[in-house]
Amino acid sequence: MAEEMRVKELKHVVVRFSGDSGDGMQLAGNIFSNVSASVGNDISTFPDYPADIRAPQGSLSGVSGFQVHIGAGKVFTPGDKCDVLVAMNPAALKTQYKFCKPQSLIIIDSDSFGKKDLEKALFTLENPFSELGIKNEVINVPITSICKESLKDSPLDNKAILRCKNMFALGLVCWLFNRDIAIAEKMLREKFAKKTLIAEANIKVLNDGYNYGANTHASTSLTYKIESKAPKQKGLYTDINGNKATAYGLIAAAEKAGLELYLGSYPITPATDILHELAKHKSLGVKTVQCEDEIAGCSSAIGAAFAGALAVTTTSGPGICLKSEAMNLAVITELPLVIIDVQRGGPSTGLPTKSEQTDLLQVLFGRNGESPMPVIAATSPTNCFDAAYTAAKIALEHMTPVVLLTDAFIANGSAAWRLPDLNEYPGIKPPYVTPGMESTWTPFQRDPETKVRYWARPGTKGFMHRIGGLEKSNETGAISTEPENHHLMTLLRQEKVAKIADCIPDVEVQGDKEADLLVVGFGGTYGHLYAAVEEMVEEGKKVALAHFEFINPLPKNTAEVLRRYKKIVVAEQNMGQFANYLRMKVPGLAVSQYNQVKGQPFVEEELIKAFTKLLEE
Repeated sequence: MAEEMRVKELKHVVVRFSGDSGDGMQLAGNIFSNVSASVGNDISTFPDYPADIRAPQGSLSGVSGFQVHIGAGKVFTPGDKCDVLVAMNPAALKTQYKFCKPQSLIIIDSDSFGKKDLEKALFTLENPFSELGIKNEVINVPITSICKESLKDSPLDNKAILRCKNMFALGLVCWLFNRDIAIAEKMLREKFAKKTLIAEANIKVLNDGYNYGANTHASTSLTYKIESKAPKQKGLYTDINGNKATAYGLIAAAEKAGLELYLGSYPITPATDILHELAKHKSLGVKTVQCEDEIAGCSSAIGAAFAGALAVTTTSGPGICLKSEAMNLAVITELPLVIIDVQRGGPSTGLPTKSEQTDLLQVLFGRNGESPMPVIAATSPTNCFDAAYTAAKIALEHMTPVVLLTDAFIANGSAAWRLPDLNEYPGIKPPYVTPGMESTWTPFQRDPETKVRYWARPGTKGFMHRIGGLEKSNETGAISTEPENHHLMTLLRQEKVAKIADCIPDVEVQGDKEADLLVVGFGGTYGHLYAAVEEMVEEGKKVALAHFEFINPLPKNTAEVLRRYKKIVVAEQNMGQFANYLRMKVPGLAVSQYNQVKGQPFVEEELIKAFTKLLEE
C-alpha cells in the first residue's frame, strides 16, 4: 500500500519552469499562474526568454524560463529564487540552477539527459548534478517516454506529440500544489479552439502528469497548498500582463472620452503585444495600422490626433530614437498623442527581451529645441491600465503628447487584476472649441488658466485651420519668425506642461514616516523596492519608500518630501538618470545611488543588504 501523502500549507511559493524555447515553458507558466489566480492567490510572474528566434535545440543560449510567485497574501515580486525548478533538459538545469534555493525541489525530464544532451549543454561529466554540485532533492521523470506512450494512438506526428511535454510537467506541478486542473483544461480548449485534436492531446498529457504524481507520489512524501488569505475587493479577477492592461487602459480612455482609438505602430520587442491586443477590438471602434517603419507609425498617429481621435503610438527605446522628430511635431502643433515606450536593454539592439529603465533621459530631453513633454511611468503590470488611462486623459485634456514608460519586466509579467468599473474613473473632457468662439478663435487661442489651446476638430463648422512644424503666431496662428513671439510660445508650451502638476496626486511615503533612510524609485521597480522596504520595517529598521509614477512634471510636494530626509538613495535600473534629474529639479539635494543595468529585475535580498549598509554608515 502506498505511503499516505501529507499536505503542508505554505504562505507563498516560487516555481520556475525552464526548457528550450520550443518547449512551451511560457505557456505552462502562464496556465499555472492563471490556475493559481483563479483560486484567489496573489501572483507575480517573470517571463525570461532569449532574443534568438530559435537557438539550436539543447543549447545554453536557447533556454527559456518562466517564474511565478504565488502567495496566500499579497506578493509584490516574482521572487528572488525558486522553491521548485522544472528543468526540461541539461541546458535548462545548467543555466537556471543559480535561481534555486538550497532546499529547492528540482523536476527533470530524465529522457532528455542523455550523453548527447549533456554535450550540447557543455557538461564534461556524465553526472550533471555532481558537476554543478547540486545536493537538492531531484525528481527524475521520463517525461518524453510517457508522452509518447500516452499519445501512441493519436494521429499527431512525433514532433507534435513531443510538444505536449510541457503539459505533463504542468500537470505534475499542479498535483504537487493541489491545483484543480479543470481550469487548465478550459484554458487549453480556448487556446486551441480551432485545433481540437491538439487541445485534447495536451489535456490528456496534462492529466497524465497529474495522475503520475498522484499514483507514484513522485519520490516525495509531501504535497503543498497555498490557501488564499488576502482580503480582496469583491469583483471579477483575471491574470493580466502589463501590455494587455495597457491596451485595455487605452480602450477605456477612448470610451470615456467618446472618441475612436487609433494606434499607428511598427512591431518591436517587447511592445508588439499592445498592437496585437488592440487589433482584436475593432468592434469597440479601435483602428490599428501596422506601418512600414517607426516614423510612419508616429506620424500617422499625429494625423489621427489632428482628425480628432485618441491617437497612440507604441515602441521601445530604439523606436523612440526614430520617432523623436515626429514627437517634436506633436509638441509644436500641440496635439494630443500617447507615446508608449516599453523599455528594453540597450544601447542599439542591446538586449531586446530584457528590461531596463535606461530611456528616461531620452524621453525627457531627446529632441531638438525646447520640447517639454509629460512623462508617466507605470509601476506594475496591473497599474499599466491606470497609467495608460491617465496618460490619455492628460494628452486629451492638456493638448500635448505624453510618454508612458513601462518596461519589459512589467509588460510581460502578470498579476491578479480586478476588472475595473469605469464609473469609478474620472471623466475625460478635451478642451473643444465652442460655437461662441467662431468669430474670434485662432489655432493657438488658450485657456487663460491652464494655457491649453482649444481643440477644433476638422469638420467643425467655422473653425477651418491649419497647423504644422513651423513656429506660429500666438495671436493669429500664421507662420511667424518674430523673436518675441517664439520666446513667448516656448514659455507657453513649458507653462502648459508645468501646470499639469495641479492635476496629479502628491507623491506618498510608505514605510516608517520618521525614517532615517528614504528609498526613492520610479516605474516598474516598485514591487521589489516596496517588498525590500516592508521587510526592513518589519525588522525594526527606520526606512521608507517614495516611488514616482509622475516624472514630468513631478508631483508638487516632491521637494518638500525629499528635503525631510537626511539620507536618500535613488534605486534604478540605469546609471543614475532619475537621481540626476531629481538633483536638477530640487537644487542642493544630496542623494546616494543604487544602480544596476543587468537586464534582470532587482533582487530583494541585494536591495536589503545595500540599504542596510547605508543605514549603518
